Amino acid sequence: MIDMLVVDLSRWQFAATAMYHFIFVPLTLGLSFMMAIMESVYVMTGRQIWRKATLFWGTLFGINFAMGVATGIVMEFQFGMNWSYYSHYVGDIFGAPLAIEGLMAFFLEATFIGLFFFGWDRLSKVGHLVVTWLTALGANFSALWILIANGWMQNPVGAKFNPDTMRMEITDFMAVIFNPVAQAKFVHTVSAGYLSGAVFILAISSFFLIKGRHVELAKRSAVVAASFGLASALSVVVLGDESGYVATEHQKMKIAALEAMYHTEEAPAPWTLIAWPGENGEPGFHISIPWVGGLITTRSFTEELPGINELVERAEDRIRTGIIAYSALQDIRADGSNEEARAIFDEYWPDLGYGLLLKKYRVDIENATEAEIAMAAQDTVPGVWPLFWTFRIMMGLGFFYIAFFAMWFYRASRGWIDTNKPLLWFSFVTLPLPWVAIESGWFIAEFGRQPWVVEGVLPTFYAASGLTVLDLVLSLSFFVLLYTVLLIIMVFLMVRVIKAGPKDKLFADDDDADDFVMAAIPATPANKELGS
Repeated sequence: MIDMLVVDLSRWQFAATAMYHFIFVPLTLGLSFMMAIMESVYVMTGRQIWRKATLFWGTLFGINFAMGVATGIVMEFQFGMNWSYYSHYVGDIFGAPLAIEGLMAFFLEATFIGLFFFGWDRLSKVGHLVVTWLTALGANFSALWILIANGWMQNPVGAKFNPDTMRMEITDFMAVIFNPVAQAKFVHTVSAGYLSGAVFILAISSFFLIKGRHVELAKRSAVVAASFGLASALSVVVLGDESGYVATEHQKMKIAALEAMYHTEEAPAPWTLIAWPGENGEPGFHISIPWVGGLITTRSFTEELPGINELVERAEDRIRTGIIAYSALQDIRADGSNEEARAIFDEYWPDLGYGLLLKKYRVDIENATEAEIAMAAQDTVPGVWPLFWTFRIMMGLGFFYIAFFAMWFYRASRGWIDTNKPLLWFSFVTLPLPWVAIESGWFIAEFGRQPWVVEGVLPTFYAASGLTVLDLVLSLSFFVLLYTVLLIIMVFLMVRVIKAGPKDKLFADDDDADDFVMAAIPATPANKELGS
Protein backbone atom coordinates (compact mmCIF):
# COMPACT_ATOMS: atom_id res chain seq x y z
CA MET A 1 0.00 0.00 0.00
CA ILE A 2 1.02 3.61 -0.59
CA ASP A 3 2.75 5.41 2.30
CA MET A 4 0.95 8.76 2.13
CA LEU A 5 3.43 10.43 4.50
CA VAL A 6 6.21 9.76 1.97
CA VAL A 7 4.01 11.23 -0.77
CA ASP A 8 3.16 14.30 1.29
CA LEU A 9 6.80 14.96 2.18
CA SER A 10 7.79 14.54 -1.47
CA ARG A 11 5.13 17.08 -2.40
CA TRP A 12 6.30 19.49 0.30
CA GLN A 13 9.89 19.23 -0.91
CA PHE A 14 9.03 19.93 -4.53
CA ALA A 15 6.66 22.73 -3.54
CA ALA A 16 9.31 24.36 -1.35
CA THR A 17 12.04 24.24 -4.00
CA ALA A 18 9.67 25.31 -6.78
CA MET A 19 8.29 28.29 -4.87
CA TYR A 20 11.77 29.40 -3.82
CA HIS A 21 12.91 29.09 -7.45
CA PHE A 22 9.99 31.16 -8.67
CA ILE A 23 11.04 34.06 -6.50
CA PHE A 24 13.83 34.65 -9.04
CA VAL A 25 12.17 33.73 -12.36
CA PRO A 26 9.63 36.61 -12.63
CA LEU A 27 12.25 39.25 -11.96
CA THR A 28 14.52 37.71 -14.61
CA LEU A 29 11.70 37.93 -17.15
CA GLY A 30 10.73 41.48 -16.22
CA LEU A 31 14.18 43.03 -15.90
CA SER A 32 15.46 41.45 -19.13
CA PHE A 33 12.98 43.29 -21.33
CA MET A 34 13.11 46.54 -19.40
CA MET A 35 16.90 46.79 -19.60
CA ALA A 36 16.60 46.02 -23.34
CA ILE A 37 14.14 48.92 -23.68
CA MET A 38 16.49 51.24 -21.79
CA GLU A 39 19.48 50.26 -23.91
CA SER A 40 17.40 50.80 -27.05
CA VAL A 41 16.77 54.37 -25.91
CA TYR A 42 20.51 54.76 -25.26
CA VAL A 43 21.40 53.56 -28.78
CA MET A 44 18.79 55.84 -30.38
CA THR A 45 19.60 58.97 -28.35
CA GLY A 46 23.26 58.48 -27.38
CA ARG A 47 22.51 59.84 -23.87
CA GLN A 48 24.81 58.29 -21.28
CA ILE A 49 22.14 58.31 -18.56
CA TRP A 50 20.38 55.45 -20.37
CA ARG A 51 23.60 53.47 -20.62
CA LYS A 52 24.10 53.92 -16.90
CA ALA A 53 20.52 52.80 -16.23
CA THR A 54 20.97 49.69 -18.37
CA LEU A 55 24.19 48.81 -16.53
CA PHE A 56 22.60 49.31 -13.11
CA TRP A 57 19.46 47.26 -13.69
CA GLY A 58 21.48 44.73 -15.68
CA THR A 59 23.73 44.12 -12.65
CA LEU A 60 20.68 43.38 -10.51
CA PHE A 61 19.36 41.16 -13.30
CA GLY A 62 22.64 39.20 -13.31
CA ILE A 63 22.50 38.51 -9.58
CA ASN A 64 18.91 37.37 -9.84
CA PHE A 65 19.66 35.19 -12.90
CA ALA A 66 22.51 33.41 -11.10
CA MET A 67 20.28 32.58 -8.14
CA GLY A 68 17.54 31.36 -10.48
CA VAL A 69 19.96 28.95 -12.14
CA ALA A 70 21.25 27.66 -8.81
CA THR A 71 17.75 26.95 -7.48
CA GLY A 72 16.30 25.66 -10.76
CA ILE A 73 18.79 22.88 -11.40
CA VAL A 74 17.72 21.00 -8.26
CA MET A 75 14.09 20.86 -9.39
CA GLU A 76 14.90 18.79 -12.47
CA PHE A 77 16.91 16.27 -10.44
CA GLN A 78 13.92 15.79 -8.15
CA PHE A 79 11.93 14.17 -10.97
CA GLY A 80 14.35 11.27 -10.79
CA MET A 81 14.93 11.33 -7.03
CA ASN A 82 11.47 11.89 -5.58
CA TRP A 83 9.19 11.11 -8.51
CA SER A 84 10.84 8.18 -10.26
CA TYR A 85 7.61 6.48 -11.34
CA TYR A 86 6.41 9.75 -12.79
CA SER A 87 9.65 9.96 -14.78
CA HIS A 88 9.15 6.41 -16.04
CA TYR A 89 5.47 6.87 -16.83
CA VAL A 90 5.56 10.15 -18.75
CA GLY A 91 9.26 10.83 -19.26
CA ASP A 92 9.04 10.36 -23.04
CA ILE A 93 6.72 13.39 -23.20
CA PHE A 94 7.70 15.55 -20.26
CA GLY A 95 11.43 15.18 -20.89
CA ALA A 96 11.31 16.52 -24.46
CA PRO A 97 10.36 20.15 -23.63
CA LEU A 98 12.84 20.18 -20.73
CA ALA A 99 15.64 19.01 -23.02
CA ILE A 100 14.75 21.60 -25.65
CA GLU A 101 14.65 24.29 -22.96
CA GLY A 102 18.18 23.41 -21.88
CA LEU A 103 19.61 23.12 -25.39
CA MET A 104 17.82 26.04 -27.03
CA ALA A 105 16.73 28.60 -24.48
CA PHE A 106 19.02 28.29 -21.48
CA PHE A 107 22.25 28.11 -23.51
CA LEU A 108 21.08 31.09 -25.57
CA GLU A 109 20.34 33.13 -22.48
CA ALA A 110 23.48 32.10 -20.57
CA THR A 111 25.77 32.79 -23.56
CA PHE A 112 24.42 36.25 -24.24
CA ILE A 113 24.43 37.20 -20.56
CA GLY A 114 28.20 36.82 -20.67
CA LEU A 115 28.38 39.03 -23.74
CA PHE A 116 26.06 41.55 -22.07
CA PHE A 117 28.41 41.99 -19.12
CA PHE A 118 31.77 41.80 -20.87
CA GLY A 119 30.91 43.20 -24.29
CA TRP A 120 30.21 46.85 -23.50
CA ASP A 121 33.63 48.04 -24.69
CA ARG A 122 34.21 45.22 -27.16
CA LEU A 123 31.03 45.37 -29.25
CA SER A 124 29.45 48.20 -31.19
CA LYS A 125 26.40 49.91 -29.71
CA VAL A 126 24.05 48.10 -32.06
CA GLY A 127 25.87 44.80 -31.55
CA HIS A 128 25.54 45.04 -27.78
CA LEU A 129 21.89 46.02 -28.12
CA VAL A 130 21.26 42.86 -30.16
CA VAL A 131 22.96 40.85 -27.39
CA THR A 132 20.67 42.41 -24.77
CA TRP A 133 17.52 41.66 -26.73
CA LEU A 134 18.68 38.08 -27.34
CA THR A 135 19.23 37.72 -23.59
CA ALA A 136 15.64 38.80 -22.99
CA LEU A 137 14.31 36.49 -25.70
CA GLY A 138 16.33 33.60 -24.25
CA ALA A 139 14.74 34.12 -20.84
CA ASN A 140 11.28 34.04 -22.40
CA PHE A 141 12.05 30.99 -24.55
CA SER A 142 13.18 29.23 -21.40
CA ALA A 143 9.85 29.98 -19.74
CA LEU A 144 7.97 28.82 -22.86
CA TRP A 145 9.39 25.30 -22.85
CA ILE A 146 9.02 24.88 -19.10
CA LEU A 147 5.38 25.94 -19.34
CA ILE A 148 4.77 23.62 -22.30
CA ALA A 149 5.91 20.78 -20.04
CA ASN A 150 3.77 22.01 -17.16
CA GLY A 151 0.80 22.67 -19.46
CA TRP A 152 0.91 19.06 -20.61
CA MET A 153 0.58 17.99 -16.97
CA GLN A 154 -2.57 20.10 -16.76
CA ASN A 155 -3.96 18.94 -20.12
CA PRO A 156 -2.21 15.79 -21.45
CA VAL A 157 -2.83 16.06 -25.19
CA GLY A 158 -0.92 14.43 -28.04
CA ALA A 159 -0.08 11.26 -26.11
CA LYS A 160 -1.35 7.75 -25.50
CA PHE A 161 -0.61 4.96 -23.04
CA ASN A 162 1.31 2.03 -24.57
CA PRO A 163 0.35 -1.24 -22.80
CA ASP A 164 3.49 -2.95 -24.09
CA THR A 165 5.94 -0.45 -22.58
CA MET A 166 3.69 0.63 -19.67
CA ARG A 167 4.42 4.28 -20.49
CA MET A 168 2.70 7.30 -21.96
CA GLU A 169 4.17 8.06 -25.40
CA ILE A 170 3.91 11.02 -27.77
CA THR A 171 1.52 10.63 -30.68
CA ASP A 172 1.46 14.28 -31.82
CA PHE A 173 4.34 16.51 -30.73
CA MET A 174 2.78 19.60 -32.31
CA ALA A 175 -0.32 19.08 -30.14
CA VAL A 176 1.97 19.11 -27.09
CA ILE A 177 3.63 22.35 -28.22
CA PHE A 178 0.40 24.13 -29.13
CA ASN A 179 -1.54 22.81 -26.15
CA PRO A 180 -4.05 25.62 -25.38
CA VAL A 181 -3.44 25.28 -21.64
CA ALA A 182 0.33 25.67 -22.11
CA GLN A 183 -0.03 28.68 -24.38
CA ALA A 184 -2.45 30.40 -21.98
CA LYS A 185 -0.15 29.67 -19.03
CA PHE A 186 2.87 31.03 -20.90
CA VAL A 187 1.44 34.43 -21.80
CA HIS A 188 -0.11 34.83 -18.34
CA THR A 189 3.09 33.83 -16.54
CA VAL A 190 5.45 36.04 -18.54
CA SER A 191 3.06 38.99 -18.15
CA ALA A 192 3.22 38.47 -14.39
CA GLY A 193 7.01 38.47 -14.67
CA TYR A 194 6.95 41.76 -16.60
CA LEU A 195 4.72 43.21 -13.89
CA SER A 196 7.12 42.15 -11.15
CA GLY A 197 10.04 43.72 -13.01
CA ALA A 198 8.14 46.99 -13.39
CA VAL A 199 7.21 47.03 -9.70
CA PHE A 200 10.83 46.31 -8.73
CA ILE A 201 12.24 49.15 -10.83
CA LEU A 202 9.55 51.59 -9.70
CA ALA A 203 10.11 50.66 -6.04
CA ILE A 204 13.90 51.12 -6.17
CA SER A 205 13.53 54.31 -8.21
CA SER A 206 11.08 55.61 -5.61
CA PHE A 207 13.61 54.87 -2.88
CA PHE A 208 16.28 56.85 -4.76
CA LEU A 209 13.87 59.77 -5.19
CA ILE A 210 12.95 59.72 -1.50
CA LYS A 211 16.65 59.89 -0.58
CA GLY A 212 17.45 62.44 -3.30
CA ARG A 213 20.05 60.15 -4.90
CA HIS A 214 20.56 59.41 -8.61
CA VAL A 215 17.49 61.51 -9.31
CA GLU A 216 17.77 61.73 -13.10
CA LEU A 217 18.29 57.98 -13.50
CA ALA A 218 15.46 57.23 -11.06
CA LYS A 219 13.02 59.52 -12.89
CA ARG A 220 13.72 57.96 -16.25
CA SER A 221 13.57 54.44 -14.87
CA ALA A 222 10.28 55.20 -13.14
CA VAL A 223 8.76 56.50 -16.38
CA VAL A 224 9.73 53.32 -18.22
CA ALA A 225 8.43 51.19 -15.31
CA ALA A 226 5.11 53.07 -15.18
CA SER A 227 4.46 52.57 -18.90
CA PHE A 228 5.66 48.97 -19.04
CA GLY A 229 3.89 48.17 -15.77
CA LEU A 230 0.50 49.46 -16.95
CA ALA A 231 0.67 47.35 -20.12
CA SER A 232 1.78 44.35 -18.06
CA ALA A 233 -0.95 44.76 -15.43
CA LEU A 234 -3.65 44.92 -18.10
CA SER A 235 -2.13 41.88 -19.81
CA VAL A 236 -1.99 39.88 -16.59
CA VAL A 237 -5.71 40.32 -15.92
CA VAL A 238 -6.85 39.80 -19.53
CA LEU A 239 -4.61 36.76 -20.07
CA GLY A 240 -5.49 35.41 -16.64
CA ASP A 241 -9.12 35.46 -17.73
CA GLU A 242 -8.12 33.47 -20.83
CA SER A 243 -6.24 30.98 -18.66
CA GLY A 244 -9.35 30.51 -16.52
CA TYR A 245 -11.53 30.01 -19.58
CA VAL A 246 -9.18 27.30 -20.89
CA ALA A 247 -9.20 25.64 -17.45
CA THR A 248 -13.01 25.56 -17.61
CA GLU A 249 -12.69 23.44 -20.74
CA HIS A 250 -10.11 21.01 -19.38
CA GLN A 251 -10.11 21.20 -15.55
CA LYS A 252 -13.70 21.62 -14.46
CA MET A 253 -13.08 20.40 -10.91
CA LYS A 254 -10.39 23.04 -10.38
CA ILE A 255 -12.81 25.80 -11.46
CA ALA A 256 -15.59 24.46 -9.26
CA ALA A 257 -13.21 24.38 -6.28
CA LEU A 258 -11.97 27.93 -6.97
CA GLU A 259 -15.58 29.09 -6.75
CA ALA A 260 -16.50 26.78 -3.84
CA MET A 261 -19.44 25.75 -6.02
CA TYR A 262 -20.73 22.43 -4.71
CA HIS A 263 -23.97 22.42 -6.69
CA THR A 264 -24.53 23.09 -10.37
CA GLU A 265 -26.09 26.52 -10.83
CA GLU A 266 -28.48 27.66 -13.53
CA ALA A 267 -26.66 29.24 -16.46
CA PRO A 268 -25.09 31.73 -16.27
CA ALA A 269 -23.76 30.92 -12.78
CA PRO A 270 -23.17 33.69 -10.21
CA TRP A 271 -19.69 34.66 -9.04
CA THR A 272 -19.02 34.49 -5.29
CA LEU A 273 -17.17 37.55 -4.08
CA ILE A 274 -16.61 36.33 -0.50
CA ALA A 275 -17.78 33.30 1.45
CA TRP A 276 -17.14 31.37 4.65
CA PRO A 277 -17.39 27.61 5.11
CA GLY A 278 -20.71 26.46 6.47
CA GLU A 279 -22.27 23.07 7.04
CA ASN A 280 -20.34 20.11 5.52
CA GLY A 281 -17.69 22.51 4.25
CA GLU A 282 -20.06 24.11 1.74
CA PRO A 283 -20.40 27.91 1.62
CA GLY A 284 -22.35 29.38 4.51
CA PHE A 285 -22.49 33.16 4.51
CA HIS A 286 -21.57 34.45 1.06
CA ILE A 287 -21.95 37.43 -1.24
CA SER A 288 -22.48 36.59 -4.91
CA ILE A 289 -22.84 38.63 -8.08
CA PRO A 290 -25.43 37.16 -10.49
CA TRP A 291 -24.32 35.93 -13.93
CA VAL A 292 -20.68 37.03 -13.60
CA GLY A 293 -19.26 33.56 -12.82
CA GLY A 294 -20.89 31.91 -15.81
CA LEU A 295 -19.98 34.74 -18.19
CA ILE A 296 -16.32 34.71 -17.12
CA THR A 297 -15.83 30.94 -17.17
CA THR A 298 -18.02 29.87 -20.11
CA ARG A 299 -18.50 33.17 -22.00
CA SER A 300 -22.09 32.29 -22.69
CA PHE A 301 -25.55 32.77 -21.17
CA THR A 302 -26.64 29.16 -21.67
CA GLU A 303 -23.72 26.88 -20.76
CA GLU A 304 -23.86 25.39 -17.26
CA LEU A 305 -20.89 25.30 -14.93
CA PRO A 306 -20.96 21.91 -13.14
CA GLY A 307 -20.65 21.86 -9.38
CA ILE A 308 -18.35 19.73 -7.24
CA ASN A 309 -21.00 17.15 -6.34
CA GLU A 310 -21.92 16.52 -9.97
CA LEU A 311 -18.26 16.23 -10.94
CA VAL A 312 -17.70 13.68 -8.17
CA GLU A 313 -20.53 11.58 -9.64
CA ARG A 314 -18.87 11.81 -13.05
CA ALA A 315 -15.59 10.71 -11.45
CA GLU A 316 -17.31 7.61 -10.01
CA ASP A 317 -18.42 6.61 -13.52
CA ARG A 318 -14.91 7.13 -14.86
CA ILE A 319 -13.43 5.08 -12.03
CA ARG A 320 -15.69 2.18 -12.98
CA THR A 321 -14.58 2.33 -16.62
CA GLY A 322 -11.02 2.77 -15.39
CA ILE A 323 -11.34 -0.58 -13.61
CA ILE A 324 -12.31 -2.14 -16.96
CA ALA A 325 -9.21 -0.57 -18.61
CA TYR A 326 -6.98 -1.77 -15.77
CA SER A 327 -8.35 -5.31 -15.97
CA ALA A 328 -7.78 -5.38 -19.76
CA LEU A 329 -4.24 -4.13 -19.20
CA GLN A 330 -3.54 -7.04 -16.84
CA ASP A 331 -4.81 -9.43 -19.49
CA ILE A 332 -2.49 -7.87 -22.09
CA ARG A 333 0.48 -8.17 -19.75
CA ALA A 334 -0.34 -11.84 -19.18
CA ASP A 335 -0.82 -12.53 -22.90
CA GLY A 336 0.43 -9.91 -25.36
CA SER A 337 -1.44 -11.56 -28.22
CA ASN A 338 -4.85 -11.16 -26.56
CA GLU A 339 -6.58 -9.03 -29.21
CA GLU A 340 -9.90 -8.93 -27.34
CA ALA A 341 -8.19 -7.38 -24.31
CA ARG A 342 -6.41 -4.88 -26.55
CA ALA A 343 -9.70 -3.84 -28.13
CA ILE A 344 -11.24 -3.30 -24.68
CA PHE A 345 -8.18 -1.37 -23.50
CA ASP A 346 -8.17 0.88 -26.60
CA GLU A 347 -11.77 1.82 -25.82
CA TYR A 348 -11.34 2.54 -22.11
CA TRP A 349 -7.68 3.55 -21.66
CA PRO A 350 -8.43 7.31 -21.22
CA ASP A 351 -10.00 6.40 -17.85
CA LEU A 352 -7.12 4.19 -16.67
CA GLY A 353 -5.86 6.96 -14.42
CA TYR A 354 -9.21 7.14 -12.64
CA GLY A 355 -8.98 3.42 -11.97
CA LEU A 356 -5.51 3.95 -10.46
CA LEU A 357 -7.06 6.26 -7.84
CA LEU A 358 -8.26 3.06 -6.13
CA LYS A 359 -4.64 2.01 -5.49
CA LYS A 360 -4.77 4.28 -2.46
CA TYR A 361 -7.30 1.89 -0.91
CA ARG A 362 -6.48 -1.58 -2.24
CA VAL A 363 -4.04 -3.40 -4.50
CA ASP A 364 -6.58 -5.56 -6.39
CA ILE A 365 -8.65 -2.69 -7.72
CA GLU A 366 -10.77 -5.03 -9.88
CA ASN A 367 -12.48 -6.05 -6.63
CA ALA A 368 -13.10 -2.51 -5.35
CA THR A 369 -16.32 -1.97 -3.43
CA GLU A 370 -18.80 0.83 -4.09
CA ALA A 371 -17.64 2.49 -0.87
CA GLU A 372 -14.04 2.50 -2.09
CA ILE A 373 -15.09 3.87 -5.47
CA ALA A 374 -16.97 6.66 -3.67
CA MET A 375 -13.90 7.49 -1.55
CA ALA A 376 -11.64 7.55 -4.62
CA ALA A 377 -14.10 9.84 -6.42
CA GLN A 378 -14.20 12.16 -3.43
CA ASP A 379 -10.41 12.37 -3.62
CA THR A 380 -10.76 14.20 -6.94
CA VAL A 381 -11.89 17.29 -5.00
CA PRO A 382 -8.88 19.51 -4.16
CA GLY A 383 -8.77 21.67 -1.04
CA VAL A 384 -11.66 24.03 -1.73
CA TRP A 385 -11.20 26.86 0.74
CA PRO A 386 -7.43 27.37 0.36
CA LEU A 387 -8.03 27.62 -3.40
CA PHE A 388 -11.05 29.90 -2.97
CA TRP A 389 -9.21 32.52 -0.93
CA THR A 390 -5.87 32.25 -2.71
CA PHE A 391 -7.58 32.94 -6.01
CA ARG A 392 -9.24 36.06 -4.62
CA ILE A 393 -5.93 37.33 -3.23
CA MET A 394 -4.29 36.87 -6.63
CA MET A 395 -7.19 38.46 -8.49
CA GLY A 396 -7.44 41.38 -6.08
CA LEU A 397 -3.74 42.15 -6.50
CA GLY A 398 -4.14 42.02 -10.28
CA PHE A 399 -6.80 44.72 -10.26
CA PHE A 400 -4.86 46.69 -7.65
CA TYR A 401 -1.87 46.92 -9.97
CA ILE A 402 -3.98 48.12 -12.87
CA ALA A 403 -5.09 51.07 -10.75
CA PHE A 404 -1.59 51.51 -9.29
CA PHE A 405 0.17 51.74 -12.64
CA ALA A 406 -2.63 53.77 -14.24
CA MET A 407 -2.06 56.36 -11.53
CA TRP A 408 1.72 56.29 -12.03
CA PHE A 409 1.36 56.47 -15.82
CA TYR A 410 -0.82 59.57 -15.45
CA ARG A 411 1.68 61.17 -13.05
CA ALA A 412 4.58 60.32 -15.37
CA SER A 413 2.79 61.94 -18.31
CA ARG A 414 2.41 65.10 -16.21
CA GLY A 415 6.00 65.09 -14.98
CA TRP A 416 4.95 64.44 -11.39
CA ILE A 417 7.25 61.50 -10.69
CA ASP A 418 8.99 62.93 -7.60
CA THR A 419 6.41 65.36 -6.19
CA ASN A 420 4.64 63.16 -3.63
CA LYS A 421 6.89 61.55 -1.00
CA PRO A 422 4.14 59.48 0.75
CA LEU A 423 3.24 57.99 -2.64
CA LEU A 424 6.90 57.15 -3.26
CA TRP A 425 7.07 55.39 0.11
CA PHE A 426 3.89 53.50 -0.73
CA SER A 427 5.41 52.35 -4.02
CA PHE A 428 8.52 51.18 -2.18
CA VAL A 429 6.78 49.19 0.56
CA THR A 430 4.47 47.41 -1.89
CA LEU A 431 7.51 45.78 -3.53
CA PRO A 432 6.75 42.22 -2.25
CA LEU A 433 3.13 42.15 -3.48
CA PRO A 434 3.77 40.88 -7.04
CA TRP A 435 5.47 37.83 -5.56
CA VAL A 436 2.48 37.22 -3.31
CA ALA A 437 0.27 37.20 -6.42
CA ILE A 438 2.66 35.04 -8.45
CA GLU A 439 3.16 32.42 -5.75
CA SER A 440 -0.62 32.39 -5.25
CA GLY A 441 -1.05 31.68 -8.95
CA TRP A 442 1.32 28.73 -8.83
CA PHE A 443 -0.41 27.40 -5.73
CA ILE A 444 -3.72 27.53 -7.59
CA ALA A 445 -2.26 25.82 -10.66
CA GLU A 446 -0.57 22.97 -8.80
CA PHE A 447 -2.68 22.45 -5.68
CA GLY A 448 -5.83 22.84 -7.75
CA ARG A 449 -4.77 19.94 -9.98
CA GLN A 450 -4.71 17.45 -7.11
CA PRO A 451 -5.02 14.49 -6.80
CA TRP A 452 -3.32 14.36 -10.21
CA VAL A 453 0.33 14.82 -11.07
CA VAL A 454 -0.87 14.52 -14.70
CA GLU A 455 -4.52 15.49 -15.00
CA GLY A 456 -6.70 12.38 -15.37
CA VAL A 457 -3.70 10.19 -16.21
CA LEU A 458 -1.49 9.61 -13.16
CA PRO A 459 -2.44 10.15 -9.50
CA THR A 460 0.13 12.04 -7.45
CA PHE A 461 0.46 9.33 -4.81
CA TYR A 462 1.20 6.75 -7.52
CA ALA A 463 4.08 8.80 -8.99
CA ALA A 464 6.36 9.04 -5.96
CA SER A 465 9.64 7.18 -5.43
CA GLY A 466 10.06 4.51 -2.79
CA LEU A 467 11.98 6.71 -0.37
CA THR A 468 11.79 6.59 3.40
CA VAL A 469 10.39 9.27 5.68
CA LEU A 470 13.89 9.88 7.07
CA ASP A 471 15.29 10.40 3.55
CA LEU A 472 12.70 13.05 2.85
CA VAL A 473 12.90 14.81 6.21
CA LEU A 474 16.66 15.19 5.79
CA SER A 475 16.52 16.32 2.16
CA LEU A 476 13.59 18.70 2.76
CA SER A 477 15.38 20.28 5.73
CA PHE A 478 18.60 20.59 3.75
CA PHE A 479 16.94 22.23 0.74
CA VAL A 480 14.91 24.67 2.82
CA LEU A 481 18.05 25.69 4.72
CA LEU A 482 20.15 25.97 1.56
CA TYR A 483 17.54 27.94 -0.36
CA THR A 484 16.98 30.26 2.57
CA VAL A 485 20.72 30.97 2.69
CA LEU A 486 20.75 31.61 -1.07
CA LEU A 487 17.80 33.98 -0.74
CA ILE A 488 19.57 35.90 2.03
CA ILE A 489 22.72 36.10 -0.11
CA MET A 490 20.73 37.42 -3.06
CA VAL A 491 19.01 40.09 -0.95
CA PHE A 492 22.38 41.08 0.56
CA LEU A 493 24.01 41.41 -2.86
CA MET A 494 21.11 43.38 -4.30
CA VAL A 495 21.02 45.75 -1.34
CA ARG A 496 24.76 46.24 -1.70
CA VAL A 497 24.45 47.08 -5.41
CA ILE A 498 21.50 49.42 -4.75
CA LYS A 499 23.40 51.23 -1.99
CA ALA A 500 26.44 51.62 -4.24
CA GLY A 501 24.19 53.05 -6.94
CA PRO A 502 24.66 53.16 -10.73
CA LYS A 503 28.10 53.39 -12.31
CA ASP A 504 29.35 54.60 -15.68
CA LYS A 505 31.13 51.28 -16.25
CA LEU A 506 30.43 47.78 -14.97
CA PHE A 507 34.12 47.35 -14.09
CA ALA A 508 36.58 50.14 -13.35
CA ASP A 509 39.34 48.30 -15.27
CA ASP A 510 40.30 44.92 -16.70
CA ASP A 511 41.67 43.76 -13.33
CA ASP A 512 38.20 44.19 -11.79
CA ALA A 513 36.68 42.16 -14.62
CA ASP A 514 39.26 39.40 -14.11
CA ASP A 515 38.51 39.36 -10.38
CA PHE A 516 34.80 39.07 -11.14
CA VAL A 517 35.42 36.05 -13.39
CA MET A 518 37.84 34.29 -11.06
CA ALA A 519 35.49 34.75 -8.10
CA ALA A 520 33.00 32.53 -9.90
CA ILE A 521 35.57 29.76 -10.61
CA PRO A 522 36.25 27.07 -7.97
CA ALA A 523 39.65 27.65 -6.38
CA THR A 524 41.37 24.42 -7.49
CA PRO A 525 45.15 24.40 -8.16
CA ALA A 526 44.52 23.92 -11.89
CA ASN A 527 42.17 26.89 -12.03
CA LYS A 528 44.60 29.07 -10.07
CA GLU A 529 47.31 28.26 -12.60
CA LEU A 530 44.89 28.98 -15.45
CA GLY A 531 43.94 32.30 -13.86
CA SER A 532 47.55 33.36 -13.47
